[in-house]
Amino acid sequence: MGSEENDVKLRILQAAKRLFAQQGFNATTVRQICEEAGANVSLVSYYFGGKDKVFEALFKEYFSHDILNGDELSRMDAASGLKLLIREITAYRLREPEMISLLQQEIVMQSPRMDYIQKLTLPIWTLIRDWLKLGREQGVFHFRSLDHTFISVLGSILFHNKTYYFNQILGNSEENPNLLIEDLTQFIFQAIGYEEQA
Repeated sequence: MGSEENDVKLRILQAAKRLFAQQGFNATTVRQICEEAGANVSLVSYYFGGKDKVFEALFKEYFSHDILNGDELSRMDAASGLKLLIREITAYRLREPEMISLLQQEIVMQSPRMDYIQKLTLPIWTLIRDWLKLGREQGVFHFRSLDHTFISVLGSILFHNKTYYFNQILGNSEENPNLLIEDLTQFIFQAIGYEEQA
């Protein structure tokens, strides 16, 4: 594949990412994507096979697939593993806010594309739940309901972002990503009753 072809495909994906995040998948047309990308309308079909395939290509291109790679995960204790996922997911959320916005929209809408998204994301969410469960069994985490705690932790990580809706009550300061990750980790670990083992 030539560099010009790669350039056009990337422009189409970047335009789709912006438009899907701003106005949603259903409200975005192929024509709008191509106008934004400065590409011929026929190229979406040619390169991707339609708007649904552009959506899938976005997750192939911009979704962090390497979070679960590496055998060090299997050797981590519950607290270290949970800290790692808080850091990685938050860093991804800061790096790819449009993808997070798109993911949140699809979850809220319970869209027909959820099956595809779940195949990519469920292993990560399952790992968070498994580490919470293991930490509780080992007496490191202290909480009543695994399901409620899991949803609360996931909500804190995934849905913690400054949106236009809250601008009037949130400060305007730019968050230092490392401090944000540190604050979020501290908040979650206090919420799950973390006790360091002697």
